[in-house]
Amino acid sequence: MKIRELMSTPPCCCRPETNLGSATEMMWHTNCGFLPVVGNDGKVFGVITDRDICIALGTRNRLAGDVSVRDVITSQKLFYCGPEDDVHVALQAMEAGRVRRLPVIDHDGSLAGIISMDDILPKATAATLGAQPELSSDEIVRAYCAITSPQVMTKRAVA
Repeated sequence: MKIRELMSTPPCCCRPETNLGSATEMMWHTNCGFLPVVGNDGKVFGVITDRDICIALGTRNRLAGDVSVRDVITSQKLFYCGPEDDVHVALQAMEAGRVRRLPVIDHDGSLAGIISMDDILPKATAATLGAQPELSSDEIVRAYCAITSPQVMTKRAVA
């Protein structure tokens, strides 16, 4: 099963200069908790989550309109997949990044869509005796457990 068959389009995204108030409003109106961050060149270079915004505003004495997305996103590795990738590639990237959502990026680096566990989960099939499904519910549960398992936090909030 290809990512293009499952991904959400058109993707909502923001720019590095977008303020956190506007990013929050975009998330609210599109009922999502994740926005890819796209530069002026049209290339995806990061993501921001509702959790990132919450922590940023909870650790700074500033208004949401005064803090830009650029100030909040980290330079950690960007986990993503391509529209022609198999769904298993997305699950592996989610496990590796310990994330539930990924930007779907075209071969030229531009945003094609968004894939989430919510998109993948309905496509799962239970394994039956003698038959292995294309996407097993066991595989998704394993990935989700890997993503959500507790980890030791080493990052400190910036005040």
